[in-house]
Amino acid sequence: MTPALSSQSGTRVSALYEGWVMHQRLRPTAHRLRYRILSLFLDLDEIDTLAQTCRLFSRNRFNLFSFHDRDYGADGCESLRSQIEAHLAEAGLPITDGPIRVLTMPRILGCAFNPLSLFFCYRPDGELAAIVYEVHNTFGQRHAYLIPAEPEADGTLRQACAKDFYVSPFMAMDLAYAFQLSPPDEKLALLIRVSDDKGLLLTAAHSARRVAFGDAALLRAFLGHPLQVIRVLGGIHWEALRLWLKGLRVKPRPPPPARPVTAISPPGHHHHG
Repeated sequence: MTPALSSQSGTRVSALYEGWVMHQRLRPTAHRLRYRILSLFLDLDEIDTLAQTCRLFSRNRFNLFSFHDRDYGADGCESLRSQIEAHLAEAGLPITDGPIRVLTMPRILGCAFNPLSLFFCYRPDGELAAIVYEVHNTFGQRHAYLIPAEPEADGTLRQACAKDFYVSPFMAMDLAYAFQLSPPDEKLALLIRVSDDKGLLLTAAHSARRVAFGDAALLRAFLGHPLQVIRVLGGIHWEALRLWLKGLRVKPRPPPPARPVTAISPPGHHHHG
């Protein structure tokens, strides 16, 4: 499988994705939420060049839009790439020097809250090897799920894992996640299903279209999404209040997992941790 977007040709892989996120809860009370969202799709090796060529985007410093390495992975001085490569090696996927691309919400005027960021990890030949799903909760904690990628013939990925990290105060821990997506191309479509032992509990979908990365697009995006972070965080708390008023009660919050990454072993590889 060849990647849909390749940096080999000299064209920029990094882009903006403008679209919508929808959450639909089915039980015990039906509940639906939909909001506009702006995401950046960044090749880790292109971020510095983007910051040098765009006035409105910076790495690790304040700007209209910025990407801060400390917002991801473990707290420490090790680079994001080396952290991810170490996790891949530990999970039985020793890949180095392949492209790593992250789909994430940028910091806007220094503010950020990312419920979910996806790291697409490629082999040097351009084949997708794994996706790292990094989840953040509103308590300042983060945890990642590393899942090997086995794309279907049309490039669609179907991945699954058990929930290992407390996110919503209204969701139990004994849940399973199922992901369906394709690596971002002209369009982006991500579907997440959350199930318990009684069946489907919640569906979340992110659909967006690709916009070329540049100052004009960033400025247009800012004018369209100036309060994105406030709206996402405010929306989460507003929806929490509405769910509470509907009678849902808060689940106790367990300590986060001891390890920063839950690795799902590829077939035939036994990984403990």
